[in-house]
Amino acid sequence: MKITTFHFPFFLLFLSGLVLVSCNRNGVSSKTGVPYNDPYNGGLQINRKVKEGPGPGLIVIEGGTFVMGGSLNEDITYAHDNLKRRVTVASFYMDETEVSNADWLEYLHWLNQNFPDDNELYYNALPDTLVWRHPLSYNEPYVDLYLRHPAYQDYPVVGVTWEQANAYSAWRTDRVNEHILRERGALVDYRALSESQSRPGEPFNTDIYLNGQYRGEGIDGERMPQDNRPGAEDGARRPVRMEDGILKQPYRLPTEAEWEYAALGLVGNTEYGNIESGKVYPWNGLGVRSAKRRTQGLIMANFKPTGGDNMGVAGYLNDGGDITVSVTSYLPNDYGLYNMAGNVNEWVADVYRQLSFEDFQDFNPFRGNVYMDKQYEDAEKGIIAKDRYGRPIKVPAKAPRKQTWEELQAATGDSAQNSFDYDVRGFADETNSELYGVTTLINDKARVYKGGSWNDRAYWLNPATRRFMQQDQSNAMTGFRCAMTLVGSPEINTRSKPTFPANRSAGQGDRKFLGLF
Repeated sequence: MKITTFHFPFFLLFLSGLVLVSCNRNGVSSKTGVPYNDPYNGGLQINRKVKEGPGPGLIVIEGGTFVMGGSLNEDITYAHDNLKRRVTVASFYMDETEVSNADWLEYLHWLNQNFPDDNELYYNALPDTLVWRHPLSYNEPYVDLYLRHPAYQDYPVVGVTWEQANAYSAWRTDRVNEHILRERGALVDYRALSESQSRPGEPFNTDIYLNGQYRGEGIDGERMPQDNRPGAEDGARRPVRMEDGILKQPYRLPTEAEWEYAALGLVGNTEYGNIESGKVYPWNGLGVRSAKRRTQGLIMANFKPTGGDNMGVAGYLNDGGDITVSVTSYLPNDYGLYNMAGNVNEWVADVYRQLSFEDFQDFNPFRGNVYMDKQYEDAEKGIIAKDRYGRPIKVPAKAPRKQTWEELQAATGDSAQNSFDYDVRGFADETNSELYGVTTLINDKARVYKGGSWNDRAYWLNPATRRFMQQDQSNAMTGFRCAMTLVGSPEINTRSKPTFPANRSAGQGDRKFLGLF
């Protein structure tokens, strides 16, 4: 029998390489060799095994390049406000459906439960149900019933302003993150919270929590992460950090570019990096009726085909809705989004300008980005100022860059003075407040809405069309859905695409060493 020669030194070298790789996977810096998560060496915690996912209600939208305004074949209004230009939209998350009446009632219930004596807060969150009224139309039943009757609970909420939609998005962020922390045991669970005699005086807020200002008896859970900092007692716990990868990014309104990109759903028409055919609506084809054999002739969305025809004739209603319909009606587009055309128009984040396409960037285009910063109550100690509802007070940023320590310490309570206006809106943006309401309806509070509604003609179902309304106004034809930024790699669909082998988690030197074998 032949005995294979065993090179022991070479074998040790091989094992040392495996140890390097193994240690790196368990948390070792590839640049210094210092282990992570070591309480005796600083306690730095680096989490490499975090799997990012969408928050509740959201689905992933893989980004890419598209021609914004490209689906509009004819500008019949002669507005010339969405001329074609190629842009790139980063991957993000978006609500599968519009926010419904049931969703809004959950919001109102929470406000009433946590601030039972604050009538102003509750009143300001109420939708304007009077938007249904018209002097020559009997819509009074919708005024009283549309928001609260169970028959309409899955219908989209309307009568909400742009400002209310943003307030809901911020509230939803905090509720989702609070639920995650309570489910994981980082905060006391709901039952213990309800039975506690020392309930916290203010509700959970994500920013305040991350800044270490939401702690104490009746708040901290039993399964908080271990505190590995030097000098910490054995078994000491700490709040969850953003570095842990547990908390979700903020919910927000989608930008106009994100909304138009998601509505088109060109991912279903793409093969090998080429868009095989364009779209006029969120579905394929040039018309508003289904061309498939089994559903041929059925209307694809809830809109108004002609004047005086909101739903067709008795016995064979064309779209099945006299006003709005359930948020899960009709077929979703190729991203899985429902009612991206018709039912209700939807607020987006952008400020309206007719010539925005000439100004904004070709990557994640957005207009209205006046950056807001959190105001400090004590800048030296890093304590964030809170309003009476426990939310951080936000003011326009004072500088286009990170301030020096000296500048930060010199900050006063009135941080809005000499603020830096990133978007250079107002007078420099050719908006004259003296002319508002006389020669123009456009000012810094004019916000874009898109999508068409139950009371609009088919033209407005095209994702490229755009209209605007003041951010403190509402109507019976406009609702909204939320979005969320996707972090990490933008690539979602890889099954039909060849890819390079995944890199090892070891450092570059380790990979070179292993290449010897």
